[in-house]
Amino acid sequence: MKKGPESVTCSLDGIPDKLAESNPDSNTSNGASAKEKDMLSSPEELETVQLKPSREKPRKTLCGYLNKLGIKGPIKTWKSRWFFYDENKCHLLYYRTAQDVNPLGTIDLSSASLDCKSENGEGIFEIRTRNRIFTLKAISKQAMMYWLQQLQMRRWEFCNAQSRFPVGSSQLVNEPPLGRTNVVDSEDFLPPVKTPTEAVGLKAASLPAPQTSTALQNISLKHPWTEIQNTVYNICGSKQLWGNNGNVFSFDEFQEHPGNLDEEQEAEMEAGCAVKQGTLEDVRIEPKLNWARKAKWMNSGFPGLAEELHQERSPMDKVGVLQQQILTLTEEVKSQKELVKLLHKALEAAQQEKRVSNMYLTAAEDKDRLELVRHKVRQIADLTSRLEVLEKEKKELEQTVTLRESHIQELKEHVQLLMEKNHAKQQVIMALTEQMARELSDPLQETNTITVETLYKQQEEIQHLKDDIDAYKTQNQFLNSEIHQVTRLWTSVAENEKALLMKCACLQAQNCKMESKYLMVLRKLQEAVPLLPSSHAELVRNLIQEALQWDVKEGEEEGLNLNPVSEYDEYGFMTVPEYEVEDWKLLAKIQALEIKSNNLRSQEVVEKPLRDRWNNVGELSPSAELKSLIRSGIPVEHRQRVWRWIVSRHCSHPPDHYQRLLRQSESTEHPACRQIELDLPRTLTNNKHFSSPTSPLIPKLRRVLLAFSWHNPAIGYCQGLNRLAAVALLVLEDEESAFWCLVHIVENLMPADYYSNTLITSQVDQRVFKDFLSEKLPRLMAHFEQYRIDVSLITFNWFLVAFVDSLVSDILLRVWDAFLYEGTKVIFRYALAIFKYNEEEILRIHDNVEIYQYLRFFTRMIVDGRKLMNIAFNDLNPFPMKLLRNRRTVHREEMETELCELEQIKAAYVKERAEQRPQDLKEVVSEEEEEI
Repeated sequence: MKKGPESVTCSLDGIPDKLAESNPDSNTSNGASAKEKDMLSSPEELETVQLKPSREKPRKTLCGYLNKLGIKGPIKTWKSRWFFYDENKCHLLYYRTAQDVNPLGTIDLSSASLDCKSENGEGIFEIRTRNRIFTLKAISKQAMMYWLQQLQMRRWEFCNAQSRFPVGSSQLVNEPPLGRTNVVDSEDFLPPVKTPTEAVGLKAASLPAPQTSTALQNISLKHPWTEIQNTVYNICGSKQLWGNNGNVFSFDEFQEHPGNLDEEQEAEMEAGCAVKQGTLEDVRIEPKLNWARKAKWMNSGFPGLAEELHQERSPMDKVGVLQQQILTLTEEVKSQKELVKLLHKALEAAQQEKRVSNMYLTAAEDKDRLELVRHKVRQIADLTSRLEVLEKEKKELEQTVTLRESHIQELKEHVQLLMEKNHAKQQVIMALTEQMARELSDPLQETNTITVETLYKQQEEIQHLKDDIDAYKTQNQFLNSEIHQVTRLWTSVAENEKALLMKCACLQAQNCKMESKYLMVLRKLQEAVPLLPSSHAELVRNLIQEALQWDVKEGEEEGLNLNPVSEYDEYGFMTVPEYEVEDWKLLAKIQALEIKSNNLRSQEVVEKPLRDRWNNVGELSPSAELKSLIRSGIPVEHRQRVWRWIVSRHCSHPPDHYQRLLRQSESTEHPACRQIELDLPRTLTNNKHFSSPTSPLIPKLRRVLLAFSWHNPAIGYCQGLNRLAAVALLVLEDEESAFWCLVHIVENLMPADYYSNTLITSQVDQRVFKDFLSEKLPRLMAHFEQYRIDVSLITFNWFLVAFVDSLVSDILLRVWDAFLYEGTKVIFRYALAIFKYNEEEILRIHDNVEIYQYLRFFTRMIVDGRKLMNIAFNDLNPFPMKLLRNRRTVHREEMETELCELEQIKAAYVKERAEQRPQDLKEVVSEEEEEI
C-alpha cells in the first residue's frame, strides 16, 4: 500500500478531532458507519483500522509558508504566515503558524488578479483584490512561480464552475452563448513548475516556521483575540500531551505502534488541513486516543522530531535535535510571556477600577459617596493639570527638535559640501597619479592591464543583463498567461451576463404581454358594464381604476431597466398617446405595455443583428441588399445619412437656390402665408419639438414651407405638406435638406396633381386602393360593403401625408425609409398590411358606428413593426408597379369623364337657373301688385 496524502484517504471517522474531517475534493465516501465508530473503542482496535485506497486520486492541498508584507504607517515589516487555499470559497486563508485553528485573515481570489515584477525582488509577488493589495514573498523564485501558477489555475476552475447555468435555464433564450467551455485552453504561456516540496504542501507543515529577529515581530497586533485563542488552544493541547509526569518527550506509547506511525501521521496531516477548510469541531480528549494526539502534537509543535528520533543516529545527534526544539520552545515562551504581561497590566487597571466602583457602591451614607466622587474629581483635575504640563513640555520639545533638525540639516549641507570638495580633490589626485604611472610604466603592459579590467567588467555586466533578461522573460510569460486567463474569465462573465439579460428581457416581455391581455379583458368588461349586475360593475370599475393608476415606469425603477419606454423617442414623438376620452385611457395603457413587450423581444434578436449589418455598409449604392436593408428599417444613427443620399440621387441642388427663395419670401408675401400660419400650431401635436409655439423648429418649418410655395407656384401650399416637411426636419435637422426632401416627395415620388386644388390624383389612388383591397382582402371588403363603410374616409389622409399622425413613430419612420427609396407603391403595401394586421378584429364588429369608431384609432394600436413589414413585403406579393400604373390610368380616365359630366350637369343647372330667374322675378312683382 502506498503512503502519502496523494494516494490514500483515511476512514478514521471514529477519532473525534481533525482526523474526522474528510478530503473535500474526493468523490468517494470516506466516513465509517455508526457501527464501525462504536467498534473503535481502544487503541488495540484502532490499530486494525486499514487505510482504504480512494477510487480517484485526491488533489494536492495548496498550503505553505510565505512572508506577508505588513504596513503600519511608515513601518514596513515582513511577517511569516502559513497560507492555506480553501477550494470551496476560492479564498486564501493565512495563519501565524500551521498549528493555529483560527485564521488571521482571508484573501478572496475569485475576483483578484495576480502580478509579479522582477524589480520588486526575488520571490515577491502581489495579489490585487478590489479593496487591497497583498504583497507576498516566497523563499525562492521557483516557489513563487509555483504559487502563482497554482492560484491562477484554481481561480479559473472556481470561476468556471460558478459560471455554469442549471439545466433548462436557457429555454427562454433564443440563442445560447457560444464559446462556453469548462476546459482550460491548451495554450501554455508558462510551463508547469515542479512542486517545491520544501516550501509548499503538507510536508512543509512539519518543517520549522521561519524565525524572526524579535519574539513579537511575527505576532499580529490587529487580531489580538485570534492570537489569544490560538495560544490557548496550543497550550491546552500541550498540557494534555504532557500528562501528569510533565514529560514532553515520552515515546513509550509510540513504540507500541511502530508499524502504523507514518500512516497515522499522514492521516493527521490530511485531517489537519481539512479542518481548516471546513468547520472546526469541538476537541474532545479521550484517554484511549492519547497516542494519536501525541503523534499529531509532535508533528505540529515539534516539526521533524519523530523522524529525527526514529532514524538510526548517534546520541549526540539526538541531543542536538532536542536542543533545537528547546530553543524553539524558549522563543515561543518568551513571546507568550510578553503577551501575558500586557494582559496583566490591562487586568490590573480593570481591577483597580472595580475596587473603586465597589467602594462607591458599598458606602453606607451619601456623604461617603460624595467624598468618593470629590476624590475622583480631584484626581481628574490633577490629571488634567498634569496633561497640560505635559502638552507644554511636548510643544517645547517639538520646538527644540525642529531647531535641532534645522541645525542638523545645515550641518549635513556643510558636510556634503566638504565631501564634494574632498571628492573633487581625490579625483584630481587620482588623475595625476594615473598620469605619473603611465609615464613611468611600460606602455604595452599598461594597455594589457586596462584591456583585462575592461573585459572583466563587461563580462559581469553581460551576466547581469542575462539574468535580467531571464527574469523579464519569466515575468512576461506569467503576465501573458494572467492576461489571457483574465480575458477569458471576462469573456465568460460577459457571455453569461448577456444570456441573463436576454432571459430577463424575455421574462419581462412575457410579463408585459400578460398585463396587456389582462387590460384587454378589463376593456371588454368595460364595454359590458351596463349589462352586468351592480356589484360586478363596481368591481370592474375598481379594477380599471387601479390599472389606470399603475405606471409602466414603476417596474423599471424597482428592477433591471433593460429597455425603458420613455415618454418621448429619439425624434421627440410621444411613445404613448394621450386620449382625452375616459374609455380610451385603458387603451393607451395597453398600447404602452405592447410597445415595451415588443421592444424587449426585438432588441437582442432583431435590432442588434440589423444594426451590425448597417455598421458594415460602406459607401451607399443601389442594390438588392440595400433595398432589403432599407425595408427592414434604418437605425437611428444611419437614417440621416441614408435619407440625404436618397434625396441627392433624385434632386439636383442648385447653389444658393434655397437662400434665394428665402429672400423672396421675406420681400414678398405669398398668398399661402396666412394658411401656413394657421397650420403651424396644428403640426405634429404629439411631438415635443412642435407642441410649443416657442419651439426652435417652428420658424424652420415656416421658412421651409414658404420656400416651397415659391419654388412650386402651381401647388403653392396644400394642407398636409406641413406634416411632410416636419418629419423631414426631425430626421435631417437641416432646413435646406428638409426642403429638398419635400421637393423629392412632391415632385418625384407622388404623381402629378396629387397636391393640386382638385386633389384628383389623390382621389384616383383611393379607387385603386379599393380595387387592391377587394383582391387581397376580399372578406374584409365584403364586410365593409355589407355595413356601407367607405374606407376612403379613413385612408385618404394616409396617402396624402404618408401615414404621419396615423402610425406610431417607430413604424412610421420605417415606412418612410422604404417610401423615400421605392416610391408610392410602399404606401399601398403598408395600407393593405394595416388592414390585414387587424382583419380579424374588424370582422368581429357588426355595427356601422363601431366600425368607424374602431378605424379612427386602430392604426395606433399596431406596435409590432416586424410583423407589419412581413405582411407588407412578403404576404402581399406579387405587387408589380406596372399594375399600379395601369390601374391609375384607368381610374383617372373614369374620374376625368365623371368630372366632365359633373361640369356639364353643373353648367346646365346654372343655365337653367339663369333662365328661370327673370320669370320668377315677374311672378313676384305681379303678386305684389295684386296685394296692393
